[in-house]
Amino acid sequence: MLKKFIERPVLSTVISIIILILGILGLISLPVTQYPDIAPATVKISASYPGANAKTVMESVIIPIEEQVNGVEGMDYISSTASNNGSASIDVIFKPGVDGDIAQVNVQNRVARATPLLPSEVTRSGVVTQKQQTSALMFGSYSSTNPKYDEIYLQNYLNINIIPALKRVSGVGDASVFGAMTYSMRIWLDPSRMASYGLVPSDVSAALSQESLEAAAGALGENSGQSFQYSITYSGRYKTEDQYRNIVIKSLPNGQVLRLQDIAKVEFGAQSYAGRSAMNGDPSAVFAVYQTPGSNAQEIIDNLRAELKKSSELLPEGVSYTILMDTNTFLDASIEKVVHTMIEAFILVFIVVYIFLQDFRSTLVPLIAVPVSIIGTFFFLNLAGFSLNLLTLFALVLAIGIVVDDAIVVVEAVHARMESHHEAPMDATKNAMDEISGAIISITLVMCAVFVPVTFISGPTGVFYKQFGITLIVAILISALNALTLSPALCALFLKPHQEGEHKRNFVQRFFDAFNATFDRMTHKYGNSFKFLFKHKWVSFILIIVSGLGIWGIGKMMPTGFVPTEDNGFIIGNIELPAGASMDRVYEVEREFQKKIEKIPGLDKATIISGNSIISGAGSNYGMMFIKLKPFEERTTPELSVQSITGQLFGAAAQITDAQMIFFQPPSIPGFGMSSGFELKLLDKTGGDVTDFDKVAKEYIGALMQRPEIQYAQTSLNTNFPQYEIDVNIERAKQAGVSVSSIFSTLQGYIGGLYAADFTRFGKQYRVYIQSSPEDRINEMSLNKMFVKTSTGAMTPVSQFVTLNRVYGPNSVNRFNLFTSANITGAVKPGFSTGDAITAINQVSEQTLSSSYGIDFTGLTREEINSGSQTAMIFALCIVFVYFILSAQYESYVLPLSVLFSVPCGMMGAYLAQWLAGLENNIYFQIALVMLVGLLAKNAILIVEFALQRRMHGMTIVQAAIDGAKARLRPILMTSFAFILGLMPLVFATGVSSLGNRSVATGAAFGLLIGTILGIFVIPVLFVVFQTIQEKIKPMKFERPEGEIEHNKSI
Repeated sequence: MLKKFIERPVLSTVISIIILILGILGLISLPVTQYPDIAPATVKISASYPGANAKTVMESVIIPIEEQVNGVEGMDYISSTASNNGSASIDVIFKPGVDGDIAQVNVQNRVARATPLLPSEVTRSGVVTQKQQTSALMFGSYSSTNPKYDEIYLQNYLNINIIPALKRVSGVGDASVFGAMTYSMRIWLDPSRMASYGLVPSDVSAALSQESLEAAAGALGENSGQSFQYSITYSGRYKTEDQYRNIVIKSLPNGQVLRLQDIAKVEFGAQSYAGRSAMNGDPSAVFAVYQTPGSNAQEIIDNLRAELKKSSELLPEGVSYTILMDTNTFLDASIEKVVHTMIEAFILVFIVVYIFLQDFRSTLVPLIAVPVSIIGTFFFLNLAGFSLNLLTLFALVLAIGIVVDDAIVVVEAVHARMESHHEAPMDATKNAMDEISGAIISITLVMCAVFVPVTFISGPTGVFYKQFGITLIVAILISALNALTLSPALCALFLKPHQEGEHKRNFVQRFFDAFNATFDRMTHKYGNSFKFLFKHKWVSFILIIVSGLGIWGIGKMMPTGFVPTEDNGFIIGNIELPAGASMDRVYEVEREFQKKIEKIPGLDKATIISGNSIISGAGSNYGMMFIKLKPFEERTTPELSVQSITGQLFGAAAQITDAQMIFFQPPSIPGFGMSSGFELKLLDKTGGDVTDFDKVAKEYIGALMQRPEIQYAQTSLNTNFPQYEIDVNIERAKQAGVSVSSIFSTLQGYIGGLYAADFTRFGKQYRVYIQSSPEDRINEMSLNKMFVKTSTGAMTPVSQFVTLNRVYGPNSVNRFNLFTSANITGAVKPGFSTGDAITAINQVSEQTLSSSYGIDFTGLTREEINSGSQTAMIFALCIVFVYFILSAQYESYVLPLSVLFSVPCGMMGAYLAQWLAGLENNIYFQIALVMLVGLLAKNAILIVEFALQRRMHGMTIVQAAIDGAKARLRPILMTSFAFILGLMPLVFATGVSSLGNRSVATGAAFGLLIGTILGIFVIPVLFVVFQTIQEKIKPMKFERPEGEIEHNKSI
């Protein structure tokens, strides 16, 4: 069968050309992203209860919804937050692999059951259930240097003109502006004038709904035989301030009417005044764009940039935009880097092959094989629905070294035949293929077998392994197909028979002569070393045992992690002032800080937002910053790295005494929480008072901060916010004929604000709010101006029935899986890994928490814990798979042990190199280890396969082992050095995504180096030991080659 391909070179080349064409088609249509979609589906339910505090929101909105939603199909956990501004948000996180759309529908159906139980104010403003787009593709900011345009204008300009256009870009899941300064009609009531006319806020909202309405009165002259027909129209809901000012509230006895402007100021303002933002000192509006799962990030961002550029031509004077972060800057830089690395690897591999094969024609054979396998892989990636991301690209760089392998084995074998038997290239190729096709097939099977178990890991880690594993499996399979079809055909065509005799030697050939002489001497010495090793077999076994212990010891000392946090040129700051601090105060602190950090080198722009924070949500004492760093090209020195800039920011923050500030990078994998570091929830299972829980949380964080592994830990739970508690004197109210509900509706109308109606303007719908003006609701004295109606119609101040007591309480309340919880976020001290931090946290929890409190991890930390337990099992499976495939190949359960026992030497090398390089044991390293098992097994297979053939031809076991080892020394060293040199550009990577590059390559390269050097000595010894055992079980059947039989006859 294989001879067909050697005799028909056109057929062989056509197969490869077709693979190439398919690959190029696949490459064109593959989406490009940074990481595959691994974030679990998340559904967010949000509602708002105007004027309610956190406790009210929790009890009247969140608990009824949670009761219904808890346990929805495929749910992993549920967490919720209620805050004092009346907002409620519930996040339902699903298990990996659950379809986000189906999850959303299921949650929506459950929410519908809870809707009848909610207060009417909540259902009126709507309960929204939507799929949460977890990974922000882009943060941008519009700022204005023109005093005419303030933040309200900018936010609404974005909402009306920019955001709708961005949402229409294909692949955008959502686009939103930070802040709630949407236009609305504000009716600022004057309580004392209202009282003098005997009015309460509900009278005003009734008047609004009677006059500002849409009417459908029909048409005149319909089916009455008239020649014309007239539709009746009505101006509809009021749109302008003047229309609202002239609304008639009631008629007065003297024939006049009381209009809204007599008792209130009407202003076209903002829906909420909580939250301000500025960039470099100018008012600004910040927006974020999110992508839908499975879309092409790179393409979306290019389209978004084009859209922003197009809309920038129409911007008002003095308004401009800045892109604070988009994943493309990092992505393009990383991908460009990987492509460079590929080319470098390719050249290095070429050099190694050329030195060993020493003629240009032979070198071409492996070089043609590489592009075919690498490019062909893209077609299958596309079929599998993968994207071009950092993982698949790393896999392809590693594949270069592996793919070259098969072709080298073929060329080497043909050369060896031509040298030893002086055959013509065609015959040499056919005979060589008979010898090695078995080895090629078993190498391929083993390399694939190593990666098969990897594809069964579940969860986000599984997605990582799967993308890696399948990419490599495909590349290896194509490369084996090449080695059995294209490479032999090319050998038969290209190679020249070896010439004997002298001719002029140029420099290159003299170099090769010296190289060959040295190599032959080395091979000879290598063969002789076995005299010692076979006598003292224990030396080899001690090597193996030491390696095993080494792996275990270094594994214990090595820091662990999930994915290295790369420098992506963007830092997020989180700012917290003491409880109860006003938003204006936060804004001033931020402005002061912004001036302090302008001089930090490497910093480009800083945008501040007050009234909102990434970790704690909305609150007057919170703020956040988006800090954009200079482009990667300008930040090449260590002083300008993200770590050093973050350190300088912490330093600047320490000078501002009353603010707590922390700075962090977005998480390395989009979609898992907001911050890199660790995230956990402290749960209160007692259902007791929040203040007691607050004490426990403070003690717990204190204990965490004592640990050396933890840089800082903080919680958003704080019960020291000053609050007033209302005490209603119900007896007095009943005597005066005032109902408790009317007291509260009056307070809500004046202090909390009523959402009274809607109107349309600029093609969008806005709300009308009624509230007393800010100066009429400053402190408890303001209640004396607010009046309620008694049953007789007289007006009486609210303060007669209500007393306010000063208390302290939380600004927001969180729940996790139906327990009250405190969110704890923190960062790991440099020099320790997240794995160390998790261990520390678990120890602290055991020591400090009683059984009525517990902890649960969320975000990436949760994944890291889940994935850790799978890795060991996967490894075991890899080894088992390799063992059984080899057992089948050699028809023996004993012999494969000689291959497996040679693996620990290389693994130890990998651990040692990774540890000395100061890298952590993360997903990349684990994938490199899996690959290493395959590569080391491959070396062993080559030696064992040849030694077995020699043994079958009647040599003694020892002689067969030495002969097999010497025969395969050249291709083993050649393939290993080709692979190791191919990885060198990654090992010494700097700059963008260098941590990932180094994590993948360091272990693999040095593991293979040490594994090869030790392996070529250990493997023959193991072969002798296990083959002897095998022959005791089942004696050898010898087959003598025909050549020898004929030779004997002729004698």
